[in-house]
Amino acid sequence: MKIEKPKLQQQLLEAEPVYALESKTEYKDRLIENITLDLQEVSKVSFENVLFRHVTILESTLEHCEFTDVRFEHCDFSNVNLQDSFMHRTQWLNCKLVGTDFSGSRWQNVSVLQSICDYSSFRFAHLKQVEYAECSLAGADFAYLKLQKIALSLCKMDQVIFTGTAMKGMDLSDCDFDALLLTLEDLAGCAIAPHQAASFVGLMGLIIK
Repeated sequence: MKIEKPKLQQQLLEAEPVYALESKTEYKDRLIENITLDLQEVSKVSFENVLFRHVTILESTLEHCEFTDVRFEHCDFSNVNLQDSFMHRTQWLNCKLVGTDFSGSRWQNVSVLQSICDYSSFRFAHLKQVEYAECSLAGADFAYLKLQKIALSLCKMDQVIFTGTAMKGMDLSDCDFDALLLTLEDLAGCAIAPHQAASFVGLMGLIIK
């Protein structure tokens, strides 16, 4: 599956340090790095052609925000509320997204690479042309998703919730998990490896002796 990468300009402006985000503000053609922001409560913020590097955001809410041609490198957005956000041509690389809430978001051409996303929530999100590679997704919530081409490769996925999500066309064969939370109806059409089949025996009411 081909994912469009962020179309970042080679030279970005390193403007004055950002000490706080403001609602209904556009951040464009910017390099934002080596900062920690906490207690941010904003909405409808737009980021276009922005590189975040070594940025930490704590105890914050960034709802209804838009990210286009954005890359996050070595950032920590754990437990941040990013509900109903929109991301297009966005990349997360070596980031920490533990407990991050992306519920109701729309993602298109997004890559999450070598990142820790345990207990993150994507419930009711719409994901199109999205990939997760070499990520930890333990306990993540992918319930009631609308999926249009999603790839998961070499991810740790134990106890991920897929309830209400049609997994047809998804390939989990090289991912690592002991159990997933879903129904047989959800799983229909999903590719798994032979050794993973035992994880779903209980869904069929069978008992292995």
